[in-house]
Amino acid sequence: MDLSHAPLYLKIILISLGVLVIYQITARLLRLAVRFPAPAFIGFFLDSDVRRRLQPSEKIIFGAGIQPGMHVLEIGCGSGGYTTFLARAVGPEGHLDALDIQARMLAQVESKLQRPEYQDIDNVTLHQASAYQLPFEVDEIDLAIFITVLPEIPDQKRALAEVRRVLKPEGILAVSELLLDPDYPLRSATIRKGREAGFYLEGVYGNFWTYTVRFYKPG
Repeated sequence: MDLSHAPLYLKIILISLGVLVIYQITARLLRLAVRFPAPAFIGFFLDSDVRRRLQPSEKIIFGAGIQPGMHVLEIGCGSGGYTTFLARAVGPEGHLDALDIQARMLAQVESKLQRPEYQDIDNVTLHQASAYQLPFEVDEIDLAIFITVLPEIPDQKRALAEVRRVLKPEGILAVSELLLDPDYPLRSATIRKGREAGFYLEGVYGNFWTYTVRFYKPG
């Protein structure tokens, strides 16, 4: 394609699309070989309005079925991109446990919660822990949620078994994904993993671009 006479804006768009495609292919190939949590230095993007425009918090909360008064566990909270939204969704009668394996990510969440605009939030407890060893009792949690996190975990079967342990009977497991994430799995793959872990499918919300799959633990 000869772009020598194309308008400048068209050249910029095509170049940007090319860079995005190359990034997506490279990142996905890399992630197929190695699974690791998102590094702390991209915390600014994980907790940004740009990300939340791509993956709106209200759609995640609706798809997950989060209600006031719930005891919710956010696994892989990162820098807190959705933590404050989840905390406000469960309200003062509920509680949110935000867990991440990286201390530097949790430090970003803690700093965020100190800002004046979040002083109304006092129902969050931060935990540095692995998804393989959740610091909760059997049948303790109402709802556990992974937001673009589950595919980063090397042994997802083990992590889901641990989630099943801490969820109450009829408790909810919600998994949200975004197409631009290099780890993005098809909805069918997410559904299969949940079912193989012993969860029952309750519903699928969203679209190919961003979706939430909701499961429940058998009673």
